[in-house]
Amino acid sequence: MNRPIKILFADDDLKYSLVIKRFLEREGYDVTYTGNGVKALEQFPQVKPDLVLLDINMPGLNGFEVAEKIRQTDRHTLIFFLSDRSDKSDRLKGFSLKGNDYLAKPFYPEELLARIKERLALQQPETLSDEIYTFGNTTFNYSTNELRTVNNKTLITSRQAEILRLLAKNTDHVVSRDLLLTTVWGDTSYANSLALNVQITYLRKAIAHDTTLQILSLPRKGYILSSKG
Repeated sequence: MNRPIKILFADDDLKYSLVIKRFLEREGYDVTYTGNGVKALEQFPQVKPDLVLLDINMPGLNGFEVAEKIRQTDRHTLIFFLSDRSDKSDRLKGFSLKGNDYLAKPFYPEELLARIKERLALQQPETLSDEIYTFGNTTFNYSTNELRTVNNKTLITSRQAEILRLLAKNTDHVVSRDLLLTTVWGDTSYANSLALNVQITYLRKAIAHDTTLQILSLPRKGYILSSKG
């Protein structure tokens, strides 16, 4: 990138955070700092960061809650969780929310810097081009969550895009419920199974402009994205 990497940093420990902020700025990063989760969520669309650093324990909204809201519309921005809690359950929750890394406090600024550089390097190939699928009379841009059918444009959520991506990769073939559940939610629990039913309903509405398409349900098996085009 020619421009500085933008970082949105949210942590209610002001003294500690300013040390990290100044260190990253000396390394050439553009850092926007806030002390709570509500402000972080407000600033996210304005800052348009490449990376979000989220302390888990914050007033208003905690780091997990902020990440969950971000991931509803954005799957590409890197998210690192920072916490003095190192329990296995916290780490697993962080990664279930599509977090990219989890650092237990206290950590050295140099460790954070090394992880940032590693993740940015891994992410670069994914940003070179959009991931696009065409089925029926519809074009689906997985990178932007956008569906286009003739003169209609529809934006779907990141979770719906994950589901549609699997269906699009297997057009006219069955995609099992278990595969969808484990890929998108991480497990096949009853609650997630109900959530899948709801998301499929939304996807059917999203593709309704294209009469050549339908999402078929096969009881106890899965779903098929069927195209007549």
